[in-house]
Amino acid sequence: MCVMTASVLSPNSFGVSVCRGMDLSHRFSKQELALLYQEVLYTIQHRLGKPQPQHVADAQELCAYVQKAFGMDAEEHRAIMQQVQELESPIFCLKATVKEAKGILGKDVSGFSDPYCLLGIESKNQEPAHPDSKRRLKAVVKDLIPEDQIHRTQIISQTLNPVWDETFILEFEDMETASFHLDMWDSDTVESVRHKLGELTDLHGLKRIFKDARKDKGQDDFLGNVVLRLKDLHCWDDQWYQLEPRTETYPNRGQCHLQFLLTHKKRATTCSRTQPSYTVHRHLLQQLVSHEILQHQAGSTAWDGELSPHASTVLYLHATQKDLSDFHQVMAQWLAYSKLYQSLEFNSSCLLHQITSIEYQWVQERLRPEQKAELAESFQSLLTYGVSLIRRYRIIFPLSVARSTERLQSLLRVLVQMCKMKAFRELCTPSPDLPRMVSEALKSGTAEWFHMKKQHLQPMVKSMEENGKALAKLLLEVIGDLQQCQKIWNKFFISTLKLNLFSIAYLELESLVAEHVQEQLREIDTGMSKPTAESLFQLYLNLQELYRMKDFLPKRDGPLALSDFHQWFKEAVPQWLQKAYSIALERAQRAVQMDQLTPFGEHNKHSTSTVDLSTCYAQIVKTWQQLNWPDPEEAFMIMVKLVEDMCKIALMYCRLVKERAEALSLCEQNEGEAANRLCIVVNNIKQLRLLVLKLPWQLDWAQLEQRTGAVIDQQQIQHTLHHQLDSTVSCLDREVQDVVQALATKLEAGIARHIQELSASNNAQEPEDSILPLMKFLESELQYLNEHLVQENFKSLLALLWHHTLAVLTAAAGPQVPSVQHCRKLHCALKSLELCFHAEGCGLPLETLHSTAFLSLESRLALCSSTSRKLIQKYFSNRIQEQLDISSEKYGAVTIKALYRPSEQKLRVEVLNAANLIPLDSNGSSDPFVQLTLEPRHEFPEVVARSTQCKRNELHPLFDEAFEFLIPPEKCRQDGACLLLTVFDYDTLGANDLEGEAFFPLRHLPGLDADEDRPDTGWVPQTRLPLTHPKPGGDEILRLLECRKGDKEAQAFVKLRKQRAKQSKETA
Repeated sequence: MCVMTASVLSPNSFGVSVCRGMDLSHRFSKQELALLYQEVLYTIQHRLGKPQPQHVADAQELCAYVQKAFGMDAEEHRAIMQQVQELESPIFCLKATVKEAKGILGKDVSGFSDPYCLLGIESKNQEPAHPDSKRRLKAVVKDLIPEDQIHRTQIISQTLNPVWDETFILEFEDMETASFHLDMWDSDTVESVRHKLGELTDLHGLKRIFKDARKDKGQDDFLGNVVLRLKDLHCWDDQWYQLEPRTETYPNRGQCHLQFLLTHKKRATTCSRTQPSYTVHRHLLQQLVSHEILQHQAGSTAWDGELSPHASTVLYLHATQKDLSDFHQVMAQWLAYSKLYQSLEFNSSCLLHQITSIEYQWVQERLRPEQKAELAESFQSLLTYGVSLIRRYRIIFPLSVARSTERLQSLLRVLVQMCKMKAFRELCTPSPDLPRMVSEALKSGTAEWFHMKKQHLQPMVKSMEENGKALAKLLLEVIGDLQQCQKIWNKFFISTLKLNLFSIAYLELESLVAEHVQEQLREIDTGMSKPTAESLFQLYLNLQELYRMKDFLPKRDGPLALSDFHQWFKEAVPQWLQKAYSIALERAQRAVQMDQLTPFGEHNKHSTSTVDLSTCYAQIVKTWQQLNWPDPEEAFMIMVKLVEDMCKIALMYCRLVKERAEALSLCEQNEGEAANRLCIVVNNIKQLRLLVLKLPWQLDWAQLEQRTGAVIDQQQIQHTLHHQLDSTVSCLDREVQDVVQALATKLEAGIARHIQELSASNNAQEPEDSILPLMKFLESELQYLNEHLVQENFKSLLALLWHHTLAVLTAAAGPQVPSVQHCRKLHCALKSLELCFHAEGCGLPLETLHSTAFLSLESRLALCSSTSRKLIQKYFSNRIQEQLDISSEKYGAVTIKALYRPSEQKLRVEVLNAANLIPLDSNGSSDPFVQLTLEPRHEFPEVVARSTQCKRNELHPLFDEAFEFLIPPEKCRQDGACLLLTVFDYDTLGANDLEGEAFFPLRHLPGLDADEDRPDTGWVPQTRLPLTHPKPGGDEILRLLECRKGDKEAQAFVKLRKQRAKQSKETA
């Protein structure tokens, strides 16, 4: 795995020219590795200082680790370890830095001191007293350490917080017995008393003058000391130490800031003798880091730079023993890590720390020329390698691999930060233009990726159809890549380099795609085959999607190479449309063949074929939407073809589904099931009608009309598209009507049969009982139809059945006057059917039910089924209505006053006068009198007729006579109850001649509804009643009564009215 990773990611695999002056491999020769191993074992062998808490303390454990890291077997390890043990030990050194002190004693008269330090290492067998011991160490440095081994700092004048920052190298032999001593003294010079008094500031100063007077001239004052055992020190320590007194006087003497580093001199290893320290450290770092990366369980790309405690310990020991500066350590890390990244490619964010550290500590003069060259070479090498990775980012950072986006983003940040470094700008001149380099790399990398994909997707069989499929697949790859650029990668390039990756990739790929597709399409001859045309449809859709992605581009001048790509496919469009039509037609035919014409769901009233038909239409609509043809005129022609095809499918479906219903019915020979299937057929066609009516919205005709407004006349669109659709809808409506008519015809026979049976039933049977079979039949049939037909179709069926039922009932009533009982049965049937077909508002509306035929039949049957007395009452009701409607006084008028007295139950009538009577005598005048009768006679059998006196030779007679009739009030409220006023011309020899008659309704009598009589009658209004003559043509009610030969009352009434009719002056 390691070898593969290195070969795949090596710069040479990208065609990158890498500087050869620097070995980019993380591997060493066997000899180099042995010498480096000797160096690391020597470091462990001669370890100094107390281990840090985070480091590994056990030497054997460290040896085991480096043996594994260097790949040494046991024999090799023993041999090199033997060499190390035979080598001369290094000179051990303590690099002590006296940084500063604070809060020291002021020994001078001025209150300050002139401090300096004496320091050295005591190498005696006895251990110094423990710092916490109460017994203070009396001896001082110059008493314990030979003078040539004592080091002295500068004197800092007049301060209590001196700063020295001086470093001393102190050699020692035995870590266990050696101890570090530091004494701090106040330097005293000989001064006159006068000078000291001049510096006097307080009483403490005066005391110091007296103390100085007792002391030897020029003797320095002790300020404190620090004594440390070397074995208690870490390799590197930096802290404040308390200054200890020699006596209990002034125990708090301040603090001293010391920094210690335990190092080696004259290391005996070959590497240390022949190579610079930072070079050896870099090689060691390179070896251990490569081992750490390869041991990382999650793979090299997930390694974030964190070393194991073993590696950290070894590198720390080596750096301190070699006394490497922080800057040189960082530089060694950069050189090692940047090399390893180019072969193992770990997480590049590890390099950011080194970049930051070098930038922070950069001073060019600190490096020798060869070090500068090496650093510059590492910059150029990493830049070239990094750009090569970016060029092939699609392969190097695949999204299928975890953290790929983080790795690329980290690499971009590293390159940007590196190019901003002072060290980079000073050493790499002229400074490269990173955005330009990356932009060119992305362009070339995109072109390489496209050609690689094109080569990979070349079909095995070189046919037009296979070429089309290959092009479609290539386009899918391109689109997917651009989507990743736009959604994922682009933000990283914009944020770091201000480069729009999507724009670079899109413009490059769009041009390459256009060139390649046109080149392939030129090879297709004009008579392209059907499979080839079909394979090109997916290519067209993919090109369309690619072209739409231009919307994500920043503003750009000039057309794209794909601007008119649709023109490349004009010859294939007819075959695409034919393919869509053929698929939809075949699916619709197959759906009808499989349809059992039963509802496919609990709440559905149509069958499965409508679902398939809806899918067929949806697929054609989708084809239109997918085409999205840019040319408006050509788009209109495509729309015309699609609408024509969908209308053809609709009409074909109607024919097939009816044939299917007939075929299923022939197989089962079941009338009920046949009717059920017709219901499903009606519902299916109705559902199809809804689908057709939705087409203008689904195909977005409004938008098409808007697009074609400049090239196609609105009238042409209306005539072509809308007319075609309206014609198809009309055909579907006729189909629905035909099937509904067929359903109605099946039921009409049953209705006619039941009405015929009703007519022939026994007249002695009650009408309600006679119509029960008819109503049960209708309830059963209509309930089923209501459940299986959609509402609109069910109402259409009801309308047909209602029209037929009225015709059958009318025929049953016959032209002759039927018997009363027969008419009662038919009338009862009519009223029940009206309720049935209305169904409390759920069926036919009343305005549909109450047609002219219904009203005529209902009126006739109501009359024929009435009793003679009801007919007579109806007759007088009609005459009363005629009396109220008439306004002409053609035959004169009679004026009366009528009043009902509830207390006496008496009707009082005053006949006042008559006027404008017609002359009936030869002398040109008349002898009128008025006859008063209460009608109908059967309601007032005991009331006799009354008459006024006769007025001779008078056409405007004044009678002024009153009459009273004893009648109960309820009789007055009966239908047809009236006062009949007949004016006769008296004849002595023959019968009296009729002047005219008037009908006064009793239900409107003044006082009829009053609780008590009023004392005066002046409030009673006069009523002027025009006189009328009966029409000689006869009356329907009279004809009905005349037919009832056995009814004496009816015959007597007819006879009386006929006598009046004979005297009528009305013409027929």
